[in-house]
Amino acid sequence: MTRDWIEIGLLTDIPKEGARVVKTPAGCVALFRTGEDEVFALDDRCPHKGGPLSQGIVHGRFVTCPLHNWVFDLATGLAQGADEGAVATAPARVEGGRVYLARSVLARRAADD
Repeated sequence: MTRDWIEIGLLTDIPKEGARVVKTPAGCVALFRTGEDEVFALDDRCPHKGGPLSQGIVHGRFVTCPLHNWVFDLATGLAQGADEGAVATAPARVEGGRVYLARSVLARRAADD
C-alpha cells in the first residue's frame, strides 16, 4: 500500500449494510459497506438538515438519511428522486480485508477549513 492511502481498519469493523464514522479535523467521514462488501466514503452530514448519514439505512448502493428520508447514491453522493443535492464523496478501497481512505481527501478537507 502506498503513502497515498491511510488504513482505517478491517472490513469486518463495518457491519454489512451499515456504516462506521471516521473523525477528522475537518469533520466526520462515514464509511459504508454494502451487502456485496463494497466500501464507499461520504461526508457524514446530509445537506438537507445535517442528518448523520452513518445512522441511515443502507440498501444496495444507496443510503437513506435518518431524518427526512433523502436517498443518496453511495458512489456519486447525489440525491435520488425529486430531491436535489449532493454530499461529498471520498476515494476508499478494500485490500486484503483492510479498508483504506485516500490521504489526499483528509489533506483537502483540512485545507477547506
